Amino acid sequence: MASNTATDLRVERKPKLSETVVAAIRKQLLAGEIPPGHKLPTEGQLTETFGVSRTVIREALAKLAADGLVEPRQGAGVFVTEHISTTLGVLAADMGAKDSIALNVLEVRLAIEIESAGLAAIRRNAAQEAAIQEAFFEFERLLLDSQPTGPADLAFHRAIASATNNPFYVEMLDVLGRRAIPCDVTSPWSTELVQSDEYQRGLQREHLVILNAISAGDANAAREAMRAHLTASQQRYRERLQARQAYYAKSVAAASTG
Repeated sequence: MASNTATDLRVERKPKLSETVVAAIRKQLLAGEIPPGHKLPTEGQLTETFGVSRTVIREALAKLAADGLVEPRQGAGVFVTEHISTTLGVLAADMGAKDSIALNVLEVRLAIEIESAGLAAIRRNAAQEAAIQEAFFEFERLLLDSQPTGPADLAFHRAIASATNNPFYVEMLDVLGRRAIPCDVTSPWSTELVQSDEYQRGLQREHLVILNAISAGDANAAREAMRAHLTASQQRYRERLQARQAYYAKSVAAASTG
């Protein structure tokens, strides 16, 4: 199982530049910063804003057009579609479905990882504790470099499971795979709203409490720290799901009165 997981981690990738541009523009559209019917900045302006090539900008605009968010007009430029409220409502509902799946994953992780943290505090050896610490600091490095933290996040939780010296805890996380870390940009359950530095910093603070408890050999504190971490993640996803539903209702109302 360990070798398979190593392979899974190696295929985690940094998002394409065009995906980053798409996420940024979509966020502006969600916020209403570029109203329906208005023209987007020119390719040249977008190239300068994002510091990427025209090819990257064209790829991003093609993706946004495929999603029905913008439409190119021959000789005039690229415009936000007039039916943007309805389109974004559909996208919001789709993202809400992703959040609901993430909640299911977190429920399973609560059942597994609270006890694994407690056992790791008792059973870990020096090498296993070092592996947990290394994953923690790799998360920090990726965060500072503005890279996806998912591989290090998964490695952190997997190292804790490994430190139980019960292979079935590791196997359960391996079954979940990338779904175990839905907040990462490379995850199929990710949204651009959970990739902010503030969000990732909050995760890292929670990781530190878990790490300190395991390093102190305090099983009860480790269990509570893991419970707090995963419960907080559940709450964040519930709030996001509620926000998606509220946005959908608002977008439908706007479309009906527009």
